[in-house]
Amino acid sequence: MTATTTAPLTATPARTVRRPPARLRAWATRAPLLPALVFMIVVTQLPFVATLVISFFDWNALYPKARHFTGLDNYRQVLTDTDLRHSVWTTVLLTAAVVVASLVLGLALALLLDRRFRGRGIVRTLLIAPFLVVPVAAALLWKHVLYNPEYGLFNGVLHLVGGPQPDWISKTPLLAVEASLVWQWTPFMMLILLAGLQSRDQQQIEAARVDGASDWQIFRHLTLPHLRRYLELGALLGSVYIVQNFDAVFTLTSGGLGTANLPYTVYQSFYQAHENGLASAAGVLVVIGSIVIATFALRVVSSLFREEVSRA
Repeated sequence: MTATTTAPLTATPARTVRRPPARLRAWATRAPLLPALVFMIVVTQLPFVATLVISFFDWNALYPKARHFTGLDNYRQVLTDTDLRHSVWTTVLLTAAVVVASLVLGLALALLLDRRFRGRGIVRTLLIAPFLVVPVAAALLWKHVLYNPEYGLFNGVLHLVGGPQPDWISKTPLLAVEASLVWQWTPFMMLILLAGLQSRDQQQIEAARVDGASDWQIFRHLTLPHLRRYLELGALLGSVYIVQNFDAVFTLTSGGLGTANLPYTVYQSFYQAHENGLASAAGVLVVIGSIVIATFALRVVSSLFREEVSRA
């Protein structure tokens, strides 16, 4: 017999797939976003840089050859000029009044819509509608349909009850602007607060009712602390937009009667006085104020996300 020997089997080494470096994978992930990033930089950041550069020059459009570098003089004039300081104060007052009133009314409407009743969807749609109206159209609506002293709705109602017929815009100009903005921004606050109400822990509320807590006690000790973050978010986002509001002031009062806010002053300095440097300095201050408020808003949003993740 002949003995047959078999060769020992040897395992072939598995092929190792070389993965691309982590930095290359990160760039591959971000590549689809690069066109949008470039577009945003071109549309937003380059104009802002140009505005920032112009703000350091004494630049009148009527005398372009006389422009010269002035450093921080334009910013100093914005902060020390009486009219400009008044516009800053008007901006702060207008923003604070509109935000507070919108939050209070939005909270009341959110509490109403949080209850179940017939036709709630229709009521919710009607209450959201003012926020969807174009700002200029909303201002024109208030100016001609409501405030007009001859055929306006307000004076028409007062005429039926034998009341006075005031010229609302000339008598209370700042209040007229604030009312139109409150009407438009209350639905925005309502939506934010309604989302907060619907994220409450219903078991905790039912337990409080079983223990004999009244509706006011539940609202004060459970609902209001839960809505704190949402109230802060609504106040910050509303402030970002209302600080930059131009449509209502321009349409209702044309900046007269002490209603000129900082955005309108920028428009007036640029298009009427042709002071490009001064208008740019005021615009930069508006942007800086908006960025400061937006930073706090982003922190509140991130904290809300963290709370939702921790609950999940």
